[in-house]
Amino acid sequence: QVQLVESGGGLVQPGGSLRLSCAASGSFFSINAMGWYRQAPGKQRELVAAITSGGSTNYVDSVKDRFTISRDNAKNSVYLHMNSLKPEDTAVYYCNADIRRRTWLDYTNYWGQGTQVTVSS
Repeated sequence: QVQLVESGGGLVQPGGSLRLSCAASGSFFSINAMGWYRQAPGKQRELVAAITSGGSTNYVDSVKDRFTISRDNAKNSVYLHMNSLKPEDTAVYYCNADIRRRTWLDYTNYWGQGTQVTVSS
């Protein structure tokens, strides 16, 4: 069974920083793209940042120059470094990854359970 386990959410004041972590566990062959999504109350889930297996990244405009996504392929992990946090960044953040469990299988998309990030004074 493949799982994505997130950590690092919490309450932070505006202007503060947080780092989210996500590690893939279980039995699998390889991981392709990994990313972070978020969903605020009453809003649709949106892609925040993504990173390919080769390290190429993309970000939603609202977090550019504030958030940085990175990954450690040896640890099957992805991270989201969030700086200059704003109240509008408040949301549940979800880790996402395309994982191939066996060489003869296609990639399957997996989601983490979500971690709450609250930016408030």
